[in-house]
Amino acid sequence: MKRIENMLNLAGVGAGEAVLIHKPSNIFYLSGYTGEGILAAGRGFGAIITDFRYTEQAEHQAPGFDVLMVSKGVSHPMLAAKVFADHGVKSVLYEDDEVTVKAFEKLRQEIPGVEFSPLNGAPEKARRIKDEGEIRLMEEACDISCRALDAVLGKIKPGMTEKQLQLLLDYTMLELGADALAFNTIVASGVNGSLPHAIPSDKKLEIGEMITMDFGAKKGGYCADMTRTVALGQPSAEMKKIYDTVLLAQETCEAMLAPGKNCFDIDTEAHRIIDGAGYAGRFGHGLGHSVGIDIHENPRLSQLCHDILECGTTITVEPGIYVPGLGGVRIENTCVVTEHGARTLVHAQKALLIL
Repeated sequence: MKRIENMLNLAGVGAGEAVLIHKPSNIFYLSGYTGEGILAAGRGFGAIITDFRYTEQAEHQAPGFDVLMVSKGVSHPMLAAKVFADHGVKSVLYEDDEVTVKAFEKLRQEIPGVEFSPLNGAPEKARRIKDEGEIRLMEEACDISCRALDAVLGKIKPGMTEKQLQLLLDYTMLELGADALAFNTIVASGVNGSLPHAIPSDKKLEIGEMITMDFGAKKGGYCADMTRTVALGQPSAEMKKIYDTVLLAQETCEAMLAPGKNCFDIDTEAHRIIDGAGYAGRFGHGLGHSVGIDIHENPRLSQLCHDILECGTTITVEPGIYVPGLGGVRIENTCVVTEHGARTLVHAQKALLIL
């Protein structure tokens, strides 16, 4: 319940107040429960409200919480209303960025006598700084991802399709111990490399092409995120220049990670390097994002974020250059900010690998 208390403190929840959590990632973080349902909590109490399919699971995964089961005519909000009434709750904070207008109307109807107000991302704020256990799980997920890459590199051949390479990577991560995939694997070869979030296709890999692979394993509920771009045979001089530029931006900005650094400034440096090499306008996304239970968390390394990095922040550094009609390159590590700088959780080589 320590995480519940921390989140309640961040939200300023006092006596007669409570929170209602709908986001699965926040429910997992606060309780350890991975099934469906909602979580109601306040000072000195916490309850998971679910259905028959998940009650036993909830009891095992969240032993410190009461587990309540919905039934015919008794909904999730109705049970939450009982929990709140039993604890004298008159004010409820809810996730207004998750609950739909229709669902909120149901909450107001079935939890009468309380005042609702936005939770304003308090669980996500609590999740920003990872503890040692969380970092170990992410390190394990990154290790699985790196070993999967090592295992498939020798199997990449001309004539293989992007989809076949995607499936090989996905299967290998699961075979090596991933609980799931952190996100849909991206494989982009040749001209498709200009698409930052390309969907793997039936396009065949060809000699002389760059191949970008963006992928990650999930372990214990936590994500890995890494990208490597390799060459299938000798790349063109232009693609080699692009690779070298992206590598310089990645290594320079990764070295900038440290407590007290402004996210905006690090992103700005990546754009300065890439623009200065003649590729202005060809790096159109943010430099990185925090990673954890969700693949995209805050803070972000971007022009829209002036947050200050703290010890325990896990964040990606992933510059790229994307040239329509030619191709693209992206290189990405997941890193953790430490007391004196940062360390990468991804051990795969970043120097250009020519298969």
